[in-house]
Amino acid sequence: MAVVLSLPYCIVPAGFTASAQRKPRPSAPAPKPSPTTRSAALQALGAPPPIPRLAKKPELAKKPEQEINPGDVISVMTTEVMLPVTVRDSNGRLVSELTRNDFRVFEDGSEQPLNDLALRQVPVDVILMVDASSSVASNLDDFRRAAEGFATRLAADDRISLIKFDDRVELLQDWTKSRFQLRRALMRVEPGMFTRFNDALLLAAKEQFAGATKSRRAVIVLTDGIDSGRGETSLEGALQALLRSQVTVYVVSNTAISRATKRAELDSLMSSSDSIVRFNQLRVDDLREGLRVLDRSEENLAQLTAATGGRLYKPATFDALDSTYAEVADELRHQYGLYYTPVNKARDGGFRRVRVKTTNGSYQTYTRVGYFAPKS
Repeated sequence: MAVVLSLPYCIVPAGFTASAQRKPRPSAPAPKPSPTTRSAALQALGAPPPIPRLAKKPELAKKPEQEINPGDVISVMTTEVMLPVTVRDSNGRLVSELTRNDFRVFEDGSEQPLNDLALRQVPVDVILMVDASSSVASNLDDFRRAAEGFATRLAADDRISLIKFDDRVELLQDWTKSRFQLRRALMRVEPGMFTRFNDALLLAAKEQFAGATKSRRAVIVLTDGIDSGRGETSLEGALQALLRSQVTVYVVSNTAISRATKRAELDSLMSSSDSIVRFNQLRVDDLREGLRVLDRSEENLAQLTAATGGRLYKPATFDALDSTYAEVADELRHQYGLYYTPVNKARDGGFRRVRVKTTNGSYQTYTRVGYFAPKS
């Protein structure tokens, strides 16, 4: 099933029309309301919601959300805490043979008892997201091939879904374990314009990961991370939603590819005569600004992935997408599901900062930096 979101207020299930959703009634049609009646009715309904939903679900009254900073993590509803942990050696290679005794967990600076630690095999739910705007559109075939290769490397119990975003956010494939269904959905990825990157992340966190599951949660997104500013949320708002939903974000960024293209054109122009440079001054300024935007985008993407315990990849060519997605799949396959029961039993809703170390000081661990305790 494909669900199309046309922001800001419209949700259109693919393949349906207004006539297909209603059956004619035998009774006479009701008289059209007057403009005054319509205005009063709209006022009674109140302001429309700022963000649409990926799936049609009844709106629930929401309490004001607690403000969190980048790196803060979500509230947990049980006393047991689960942390997806990736371990790499000094050469960046994945370390997968560790046992429970190799880990040490600190919460707010206090080490947690080893007898409350556990390592478990935990399935992963992965959203594949693709930026189908003009910056990626000409290389969608490379993405399709890399995505199919990624899916073949997942375990049988892992689930996958597919979201495309440009000027709209489209759920092309809901959760499935079927690689055939994913392959069919990948053929529906078509190019668009603009980039609602922030909205796509927010909707993925709030809608696709809305249900409570025991799986690890991950988003892998191919994008340059440059939001067109036509959406409804900021990157900070999207990050908060991802953290609250316990989502690890991996970004496959085409910023290095775009930078090389812009830099080559700029160098070519600047090596020309002064008259040619003056004639192309607008293009020169545009290229320089584009390079600055790419630099800022990379900084934002690095913060986004670090805060959620993920990783930023910057392949040099689109031909490298296959190996990049294979590396992400390899990390997910060798990620530890680390469980522990906190010594601090207070159900006060406070933020607990978490740090994970190994007994081997040369190993580097990657996970979220904390969580919010449950509140009674």
